[in-house]
Amino acid sequence: MTATRPLRSELCDLVAAVRAYVEWQGVLGTTGFPRLGRGGGAVPAVDSAAVERRVASVPVSEPGGESRSDPAPLPPSPPRPAVAEPTGSRAEPGTGTATTPVVFPGAAPVVAAASEARSPSGAGREQSETAARDGEAVRSRLAVLQREVAACTACRLHLGRHHSVFARGMGTSGICFVGEGPGAEEDAQGVPFVGAAGQLLDRMIAGMGLRRDEVYICNIVKCRPPENRRPQPDEMAACRQFLEQQLELIDPEVMVALGATAVQGLFDTTEGITRIRGRWRLYRGRIAVMPTFHPAYVLRTPAARRDVWNDLKEVLRHVGREIPGRSP
Repeated sequence: MTATRPLRSELCDLVAAVRAYVEWQGVLGTTGFPRLGRGGGAVPAVDSAAVERRVASVPVSEPGGESRSDPAPLPPSPPRPAVAEPTGSRAEPGTGTATTPVVFPGAAPVVAAASEARSPSGAGREQSETAARDGEAVRSRLAVLQREVAACTACRLHLGRHHSVFARGMGTSGICFVGEGPGAEEDAQGVPFVGAAGQLLDRMIAGMGLRRDEVYICNIVKCRPPENRRPQPDEMAACRQFLEQQLELIDPEVMVALGATAVQGLFDTTEGITRIRGRWRLYRGRIAVMPTFHPAYVLRTPAARRDVWNDLKEVLRHVGREIPGRSP
């Protein structure tokens, strides 16, 4: 017994010191400590005096049950950050060496394995796999919906179509453009906005600093109205189910309604585009919509280009993107 007592005392002292250090860092609001990478790195500075004070205040029982010191009350803890420090790898400033923080939720330390710093695993890998499955499911459902549109005979517009016109783009930017309906070029190719107005829209999208596949583009109606006339209310109503399903699947952060017909189809209103252009609206209480002039109108009225560009800059601000210095 006499030979093992000093060793136990040393172990108790070591445990007390570690516990005191962790508790003291908790008092300071620390949520994680960097682990050294293979390239080494500076060890975080430790306030040794503070640790000694905490050690002195922490009760450690010796074998036999005696308490070496009376516990001292802990000072009140400051509010912790609402979001925990991420557990992924990062580079230590000035070293280029990846380090992995060891996160301490509450008072219980959770040490991340070194392999987790080198490759996605655990919750991160599960999230990536879930996102991939969700993306594949969305693409699959959109493909099914596109086939339904191609076979639709719900209104008179299907009688004169060559191709139904579903959509283009992936919408990864969170931005969706909604137009009126297909024209002659779109009906021939089965793709929206490929004629003169579409080429202008592409220049607008490029002027926003985006690639054309980063936005999602669709129309209120999916078949070309005769002689490019405006769609009738019953034709828009027949096609509304497809548009609603598209928007539900794509789930854009913001939509740009191109022209009065697009606004009418989204909000069932008769207001003119000149009156409502540039004024934010909310689709179904959750998706921001910016009404603006249709590119075909801009081709006929070049002075409207400035108004459209101002509207598109508001869209960029809404999604947190940098505004390019020059208008398209």
